[in-house]
Parts: sequence; C-alpha cells; structure tokens
Amino acid sequence: MGSNVAPFFQREVAVANHAESGETLRSFIGGKRLDNILTTIKKDDYLFIQFSHNDQKERGEGAAAFTTYKESLKRLIAETKKRGAIPVLVTPINRRTFDSAGKVTNSLGDYPDAVRQTAKEENVVLIDLNTMSKRFYEALGADESKKAFVDDTHHNAYGSYESARCIVEGSRANRLDLARFLAEDDKAFDPAKPDPIASVRIPPSPNRTNIAPEGT
Repeated sequence: MGSNVAPFFQREVAVANHAESGETLRSFIGGKRLDNILTTIKKDDYLFIQFSHNDQKERGEGAAAFTTYKESLKRLIAETKKRGAIPVLVTPINRRTFDSAGKVTNSLGDYPDAVRQTAKEENVVLIDLNTMSKRFYEALGADESKKAFVDDTHHNAYGSYESARCIVEGSRANRLDLARFLAEDDKAFDPAKPDPIASVRIPPSPNRTNIAPEGT
C-alpha cells in the first residue's frame, strides 16, 4: 500500500511503502525486499500486495501469470500469515488503453485473473483495483483521462490520489479492521464518479520531473 493512502487514515496508522520502480514480483523476492518486510512485520499488520505490470516482461521456462506468478503470490501470503499478519491482494491497475467505443481494454493479460484466482484459493481479501480503475478511466473518458497520467501507464498526482481513494474504498468495502482508523472526514468513494480534477489540489514534489518512472 503506497504512501499515497496515508493521509486518509488517522495518526494511529503508519504506512510503509516498500515498492521499487520497475520490479517484478520475483525480483522483489530475489532482491531480499520481502525478507526486509518480514523482519519488521508484526501480528495484525496488513501487507497490501500489488504487482503485474513488470511481471509481463518475465521470460523463462514456465514463467506465466497462472504458474510462477501465482506461486510467488502464494509465497508472500504464506510468509505473511506465518507471522500473524494479514495479506491483502490487489489486482493490477489498468493502463490508459481505450478502444473506439470508449471502453478500457485489458493490457495486462491473465495477471488480473491470476490475482483474483489466488485470493479465492488462499481465502484472502481481494481489492479489485483493476475493475475500479476501469470505471474511473471510463468515467473521465479517453481524452479527459490523460489528465490523470504522466504517460499511459504512470499516474500524476491527481491519478495517484484517485487510485488511493480506490484502495481506501476497497478496505472499507471488505470491512478490514483497518477501516476503523479512517479519517473522520473520509467519505465513501465511487470510482465511476471521480473527484473533479480541478477540485484536487496536491502540491507538486520539490523534485518534480516529467520523466516517467522505470517499468511498464
């Protein structure tokens, strides 16, 4: 769960963002980033798990959404549960890919369904950000949705804010205990009725750049 969600929660909630641009799930594990999480995670902590975009580039014998990717997801889930913490799977957010009818097309192959299947098999909470982001982009439309992106994959401040609201709403809809720590002024969010772009005022980072992050 990225640091973008932190403002939606009360001060009792601490958010640690362990994401690294350009990583696949296997490189995340191989680079000992999972090990780093497991040394600090505590009972009843939440681990929000979202990958897929860069995993599409994985090559090698048997590497695919329903094989190696699912195996890695299940490893994260098992290690999290072993420590009494709570894993939450998040389907990958859509890219800005529209067809001629103004509908978002699937650019992520089998990966969203692999996450959904894993959540069902492992009996863990699923936040379907893939479906929510589709509704968000389609509500804006093909042209207006450009204002939520740096490019067709990476969000700007507005797109990140609305995506964070989707995660928060998913936490509320799934009745996570975490949701009781939502800020008192936080309201339910329908991604099909996004906040007007002009109403979201987020100060730019001091190190703002127009260069997109690594990864796809």
